[in-house]
Amino acid sequence: MRTKDRGLRIEDQVQDAGRGEISSLSPQSSMLDPAALQRVRWRCRRGLLELDIVFGRFVDTHYSGLTASERQTFDELLDMPDNPLWDMISGRKETETESQAALLAKIKSV
Repeated sequence: MRTKDRGLRIEDQVQDAGRGEISSLSPQSSMLDPAALQRVRWRCRRGLLELDIVFGRFVDTHYSGLTASERQTFDELLDMPDNPLWDMISGRKETETESQAALLAKIKSV
C-alpha cells in the first residue's frame, strides 16, 4: 500500500494481490474499508469536544450510508476551522451551499 498526502486529504493506493490492479480509496470512493473509515474517524477528532461528540456519533451511525457526493461534502466540512463549523452546526451561521445544509441536517439528527 502506498500513501499519497495531498494536503489534508490522504489517498491510499491498494494493490489487489490477485490481479495486480491499483485502486484509490478516498472519502469519495463507493467502497468503504475499515482503514478508510478509521481515517475519517481520525479526521473527525477536533479541538472542540462538541465537534468530537457530534462527528463521532455521525460517523458511527450514518457515514457508511452516505453517497459519494455526501462524502465529498463531509470532507469539505472537515476541512473547515472548528469555530465556523460549530457555528453552522449550532445554527448561528448559515451554510455556504445547499449540499452542506442537507448534510448538516443529517448530522444534527443524530
